[in-house]
Amino acid sequence: MAIQVLAVVPALPAFAAPPEPDGYRMQEYRAPVPATLQGARVVSTTEAADLWRNNGAIFVDVLPKPPKPDLPEGTVWREPPRLDIPRSVWLPDVGFGALSNEMEAWFHSNLADLTGGDKAKPLVIYCKSECWMSWNAGKRAIEWGYSAAIWYPEGTDGWAAAGLPLEERISVPRPGEAPPDPLN
Repeated sequence: MAIQVLAVVPALPAFAAPPEPDGYRMQEYRAPVPATLQGARVVSTTEAADLWRNNGAIFVDVLPKPPKPDLPEGTVWREPPRLDIPRSVWLPDVGFGALSNEMEAWFHSNLADLTGGDKAKPLVIYCKSECWMSWNAGKRAIEWGYSAAIWYPEGTDGWAAAGLPLEERISVPRPGEAPPDPLN
C-alpha cells in the first residue's frame, strides 16, 4: 500500500511587487509598481468602480500626453483620443519624477480647484496598469496634505478589462498650451 505525502507550500505570487522608493520614480515609468503608497488607500477595480458609481471621489487621470510628432509644415495633427473613466479629469504629465515649478504649481492649483480647497475630499489618482505616473502623482498629493488620496494602480487598463465604461477625454490644457480647437 502506497502512502502519499502532500507537501503544503504557500502560494506565492508570480512576482513580488517592488518596494516603495524613498522618493519619486525618475525613469522607466511603465514597470511593475509597489502594492502600496504610504498615506494613500490603494483600491482594486471593484472598489474604484464602487466609488465611481456612488460619486464617492474625484477621479484624476495623470497619463502623459503623447508628444506631437515632427510633421511637415502645414500638416494637421490630431492628438490620439484618450479613452478614460467617465467624469474623470485628465491632468497630463504630473506624474513625472521631477516637475518644473510651473507644472507643479499647475497640478497643485488644479487639485485645489477640483476639491474646492478641501484636502479631505477623496481623490482617485490613476493612469494605466504598471504606471509609476499615478504612484508619483499620488505621492505628491499626499505630501501636499490631501488626506483622502486614493491610488488606483490598475488604471484604465483594469477598468476596461472589467468591462466598465470608457469615454473619450480631452486633457486640461497644460501651462502654455492652448485649449483644443473644437473645429479641428
